[in-house]
Amino acid sequence: MRVDKFLHDMNLGTRTQIRKLVRDGYVAVNGELVKTGRVKVVPEVDLVTVKNEEVKYQEFFYYVLNKPIGVLTATEDRKQKTVMDLFNKVDYRSDLFPVGRLDKDTEGLLLITNNGNMAHRLLSPEHHVTKVYHAVVTGNMDESVIQEFKDGVTLKDGTKLKAAELEILSYSELENQTTVQIKITEGKYHQVRRMFGATGERVVGLRRVAFGPLTLDSGVIPGNYRALTDEELEALGEE
Repeated sequence: MRVDKFLHDMNLGTRTQIRKLVRDGYVAVNGELVKTGRVKVVPEVDLVTVKNEEVKYQEFFYYVLNKPIGVLTATEDRKQKTVMDLFNKVDYRSDLFPVGRLDKDTEGLLLITNNGNMAHRLLSPEHHVTKVYHAVVTGNMDESVIQEFKDGVTLKDGTKLKAAELEILSYSELENQTTVQIKITEGKYHQVRRMFGATGERVVGLRRVAFGPLTLDSGVIPGNYRALTDEELEALGEE
């Protein structure tokens, strides 16, 4: 790998800015200043420094983002704000993308990474990654709905879903709304909303609180994000 690509991958600046760093004598490989960005380096073997500060190479990046309502789960959009617009300049990378999607009107946990293989594995139906949601639903949920979810809901279009776990958290008689927790292992389009629609009710609020081993901490408010911990990466099979 060329040293200029190494530095660009690590967000040390634009290609023009990196060329200037090299030209001004700020970039060294194994203690020797380089005169051109074409110098080859081996990541995690060669010591690369900029202004005498070591630059460590990292191939993959992982973030948990608390997606707010009204933001698109996409890498870019000409008209609307996307989850990638929530990243600051220091952390933003053009190769980052969301794993799966949350609807515009759904908030909560979203995994952002540049590891395509891991994303494919997590989204593969064979891996049955559990997603946990908290939802506010019209009506008074009862044991019959819990059993219907356990048996596998049949959507209005005839699609038969896998078993899901539904837990009733609370009921508001005044608003005639039930707050529930639901665990699913599929990821069909608008699945949670369509599941409750099949029971004759409507979701008025939806938030994802867990994706596989990942959970939202209270400190990550909507619109914010944090890097995954080593323990989380290990749980995802990436360490």
